[in-house]
Amino acid sequence: MALGTDYAQQDCSLARALEVVGERWSMLIVRDAFYGVSRFNDFLAHLDIPRAVLTARLRTLVEAGVLRKEPYQDSPVRYGYHLTDAGRELWLPVHSLARWGEKHASQNSARFLFTHDVCGHRLSPSGFCVPCGVLVHPDEVIIRQSTDASPNPRTDAVTKALAAPHRLLTPLDTESSQRR
Repeated sequence: MALGTDYAQQDCSLARALEVVGERWSMLIVRDAFYGVSRFNDFLAHLDIPRAVLTARLRTLVEAGVLRKEPYQDSPVRYGYHLTDAGRELWLPVHSLARWGEKHASQNSARFLFTHDVCGHRLSPSGFCVPCGVLVHPDEVIIRQSTDASPNPRTDAVTKALAAPHRLLTPLDTESSQRR
């Protein structure tokens, strides 16, 4: 029997949030959207997610107002997925969970470093820039590969594009990274 996707008996805002982003793959889709992934095929290749599951999760995230679906400029029949303001509010939980995973659930060192674009210092696990004394908004964050991380065996276009430092929420150029 399949597990349900709601917590109907729980009168709790965390339960309502988990109904939106708590299904398997949902937070990884949101994470990749912060990285700059917007194309269906890039999500598909980078996450190794079944096509039907990706379709369902994207639909749920769009219906919940976490992502918005927009036609490509060069093709009105193809769509990109972008974080809404509500989706951008998930930055702190995504960042904090990733840092928690580095500390408690991973045998590897951090694959990516997240730094404040103003001063270049690494963000705290809570998304705070200690030297500047500010909570950093995701569009002020630079993501770069850690020099301590083990080599990434993945060869998909998103992984290749993430090899270069870039600002969160900036669309990844996966087409030119494919040619590398």
